[in-house]
Amino acid sequence: MSTTAVTSPIDEVKTTPWAGGRSPFSVEYGKMMMWFFLLSDAFTFSSLLIAYGALRFSSTSWPAADRIFQSVPGMVEHGAPLVFVGIMTFILIMSSVTMVLGVEAGHRGARKEVAGWLIATVIGGFMFLGCQALEWSHLFHEGFNWGKIPHEIGEFFPEGVAPSTVYTQQFANLFFTITGFHGFHVFSGVIINIIILINVLAGTYDRRGSYLMVEKVGLYWHFVDLVWVFVFTFFYLV
Repeated sequence: MSTTAVTSPIDEVKTTPWAGGRSPFSVEYGKMMMWFFLLSDAFTFSSLLIAYGALRFSSTSWPAADRIFQSVPGMVEHGAPLVFVGIMTFILIMSSVTMVLGVEAGHRGARKEVAGWLIATVIGGFMFLGCQALEWSHLFHEGFNWGKIPHEIGEFFPEGVAPSTVYTQQFANLFFTITGFHGFHVFSGVIINIIILINVLAGTYDRRGSYLMVEKVGLYWHFVDLVWVFVFTFFYLV
């Protein structure tokens, strides 16, 4: 007696040349594409920061961060080095924490909790952008912009270092370019989070049976926070 193996239609599809087979990483397609996007974006930020580092460490004279960023706009003009940017960094890190909690709530399918944590994340993003706008405005009034360099630039350089208009200009150009590029990413993340929040409130992900989209957006938001750590280190600490 001969036996004939029964092959299901699914097995047939998997063995066709165009089926693609099993995912080698066992990762959902959209999530993998998000990782690819973040990797390419990391190269862009790396290039900008490397350019800044090359100029910074090849110069004989460079503005000192603790002398430039020593004001709290609207409150303290001088004598509070890096306090304001410390507040900005704390706000952004806390928004990353709320994003983590939102993703965790999504894994449990808790729609109200997801919505609440996303709202907190959006508020944190807007607060960070507002602080950055205040900092930019203050620096512009101090004269750090593309077309004007402060006349009394000596106060922004370490003692014993000859002030340089050229290096001050380079610092200003790179600072506004890189922090502006990062700020654009934060703004984009806030808009995307708002869209995801609307979908959460509408029950879109409950109908899909998965809150995976919240996790994908969370990856982007954590990337933005991580990039800020490097921007903060390069411009404000080094």
